[in-house]
Amino acid sequence: MASRLAILWRTSLKKRPVITNTVVYATFYTAAELSQQTFNKIYSPEKPEIDITSAGRIAAVGSCLYAPTLYYWYKFLDRKFVGTAVKSVATKVVSDQLLMTPVLLAAFYTILGVLERKEDVFEDLRDKYWKTFIANQAFWIPGQIINFAFVPSNLRVVYVASASFIWINVLCFIKRQKVVKNIE
Repeated sequence: MASRLAILWRTSLKKRPVITNTVVYATFYTAAELSQQTFNKIYSPEKPEIDITSAGRIAAVGSCLYAPTLYYWYKFLDRKFVGTAVKSVATKVVSDQLLMTPVLLAAFYTILGVLERKEDVFEDLRDKYWKTFIANQAFWIPGQIINFAFVPSNLRVVYVASASFIWINVLCFIKRQKVVKNIE
């Protein structure tokens, strides 16, 4: 059974890479958000209920924004900076972290602000962007070095989705943090 699923998955990844990566991303984003909610339900003093709607929003952003964007972005990087030499890997990592990451993080907070119907859709972006960006660099620079140096190009988005399970837990944790605003 497991070998059939593996063959089906590899075939799907070759024939329908964007759809397959989207399903993988939706699965990992949903799992990460639900694991973060479960952690909060067990360990936070408020004991919040599991919020399926919130998980749906996170899954929508992960699958509709990240999966297709990263699929084409990595194809572009692999065409533009061919190979796994140190210079190519470094260029890909720097490009990824300084060009794509700022856009994706801004889109994450803004789109979720819209989906959550916040009065100020940019509030989380203003309040949490830099903290998120710094955490992103600490997590993804080593992760992307591994990705661009060792992971075959057809498995890059799947690798990132898998690592994203951990990262999305961090991202959801940061997103949930209350920001104390100084009133002067």
